[in-house]
Amino acid sequence: MLAQLGIDHQVRSIISSSLLAVCSTHVFVSIAWDCQEVVNIKNLMQIDAGLGQVVATDTSQIPYYLVGDEWIRLPGSLKHITVGPAGIWGINKADSIHKYVAGNWVQAAGLLKQLDAGGEQFIVGANVDDTPYCLTRSATVGYKGPGSPLPWTGLPGSVKYSSCGPFGCWAVNKNDDIYLMSNVNRDTCQNNRWSQIDGKLSMIEVATDGSVFGVNSAGQVSTRDGITASKPEGTGWSNVPMCMQMKHVTYDLGRLWVVSKSGFTMVCTH
Repeated sequence: MLAQLGIDHQVRSIISSSLLAVCSTHVFVSIAWDCQEVVNIKNLMQIDAGLGQVVATDTSQIPYYLVGDEWIRLPGSLKHITVGPAGIWGINKADSIHKYVAGNWVQAAGLLKQLDAGGEQFIVGANVDDTPYCLTRSATVGYKGPGSPLPWTGLPGSVKYSSCGPFGCWAVNKNDDIYLMSNVNRDTCQNNRWSQIDGKLSMIEVATDGSVFGVNSAGQVSTRDGITASKPEGTGWSNVPMCMQMKHVTYDLGRLWVVSKSGFTMVCTH
């Protein structure tokens, strides 16, 4: 049995290496993205990058923070983690919200299944009923623990995943429809409501520079072209070819981080 397990592991390793080699070559030839496997982290569930920082959680709900090429294990257990101008925040399996303060997780009031710290020091998120919420800049930055005000503001619509950047917030709903909310006021959470954008995505991430990437239900990665301050909705979608099915994507400082449905993590650069 042990010998068989060893053989199975070797076979999987060979297949994995072959797939990654083919994928890297394919992406490089197709659109000048050069992808390399992140070899020192396995079985990631979700990853997020912002302001030069990278955080992730694995399928055992262990959170990590990237320092150089080393993944440092953070305390606690989280199913979702996010980093950006609003700091580092996470959600555990009970949907409890936590902020990383002085090396420890401090629980915050409320329950969310997903949240994003990529806005200009404000937070957006969605609960188990797909109700979206926003937390103002002063409450987000000022939160230090129990006693700090935490006035969550309900946003219109129904979304399962949302992410913000300098030009607005993007989101997808349970039908994988895509929406943009531009000009969200970071001090009041006042907004222009959601405008539907063409296409279908199952998750979406906005980078600190305003770039937008997403993954659809088939595991295909896309990026939004033509996004500017004067045209936050951009001009259209371009496919980012991958020869594996992906489940999660994030982008920061020229690096595209992708997690495959089969458990591999890759970082891609132009």
